[in-house]
Amino acid sequence: MQPRIPRQSAHEQGTDRAGGDAGLSGELAAVVAGARRRVVRDGGRQVDTAHLLHSLLESDPDVRAVIGDAPQLARLLGYLVQRSIGYGLRWQNSVEDSGPIAVVHDPEPNGAVPTGPVPTGVDPREAEGWSPLAAVAMQYAMTRAVLRGEDRADGTDLLAAIVGDPQSRAVEVLGRAGVDVPGLLKRIDSRTGEYAAEGGAP
Repeated sequence: MQPRIPRQSAHEQGTDRAGGDAGLSGELAAVVAGARRRVVRDGGRQVDTAHLLHSLLESDPDVRAVIGDAPQLARLLGYLVQRSIGYGLRWQNSVEDSGPIAVVHDPEPNGAVPTGPVPTGVDPREAEGWSPLAAVAMQYAMTRAVLRGEDRADGTDLLAAIVGDPQSRAVEVLGRAGVDVPGLLKRIDSRTGEYAAEGGAP
């Protein structure tokens, strides 16, 4: 079982609430925007880790490369596009949450989704329009970037974050598609180490 994503303070992230999307690369900001649009199309109320995974797969070639080969990617995307049936039906009236963050605010009554900056340095329980796990994952992605000496998170940072908690919806979908999540995390860490060495980060 993988360790749960640690909660981070704004100071630990090197960001604050006013920083908004400043902690994201341009590519990752586009991934977040795509996840928000998908929530609107699906009639959902919160961005969750499965939305983020779907948007990453569509937008980021590095993420696709680290996840697997073409047949596995096709199987994974097939599960994601069918979230309105089967296992996805269980998600419609529930909040993606995890043990350490058990209490969340009710979503907006009109089903509003986030249109402003990504919640950074914000208690995940106060991140309107984001599932608690997705909000924590966004924070942790930026923490990963800071730890390797970068000021902006990229797609592999977010991928590592959304699969870091075994209760995330992203992990459920990956498992259904036959992706070895522990092996995936090792591959991400290996690639992150290569990037850090190339960039001279510690």
